[in-house]
Amino acid sequence: MMKFKALLLFASTLAIAACGQKAETTNADMNASDTSMTNMDAGNLAANDTASMSPTSAQGFVNAAAASDKFEIETSKLASAAGASSATKAFADKMITAHTASTAKLKSTLSGMTPPVTPVDTLTAEQQSTLDNLKTLKGADFDAAYKTAQVDAHTKTLDVLKNYSASGDTPALKTFADGLIPTVTAHLNMAKGLK
Repeated sequence: MMKFKALLLFASTLAIAACGQKAETTNADMNASDTSMTNMDAGNLAANDTASMSPTSAQGFVNAAAASDKFEIETSKLASAAGASSATKAFADKMITAHTASTAKLKSTLSGMTPPVTPVDTLTAEQQSTLDNLKTLKGADFDAAYKTAQVDAHTKTLDVLKNYSASGDTPALKTFADGLIPTVTAHLNMAKGLK
């Protein structure tokens, strides 16, 4: 049960982490300069039943951020094609732009790190299940499921960011996580407002 909860929190956190934009920026700024976190290490969570719901190692955080970005991009590509509402499609386009930028920002942050840390963007079992479920839906049913997935993922990602910002083991990544908190918060609020 602990592993399932950890994976669930991890998957959602990753999706949220992918949203990397400052809350005070405009929509144009969000699309242009949004950065988000990538993946948390699902392996770290699964390997340690007593681990907290968020990884505190550099590799675990980077993997979670990378998986989060990948989840956001893949689910949002589906939303662009299968969504019914223009609001869903517009939000999805923002998430694709933001998470693509977030991935680039993460890689830039990691570029000079010693020892080197390479992100692994493998989706968690929960993320993959959500993605697979979304592939079976269309129209209003898709919109409702996509909204739920986005709210859940961003909520969990926000928790991961806050945890790593406070307890992470690498200063540059703690700064990266801290800088994403306003963006993920803004994206979470946008996801909650989807109709």
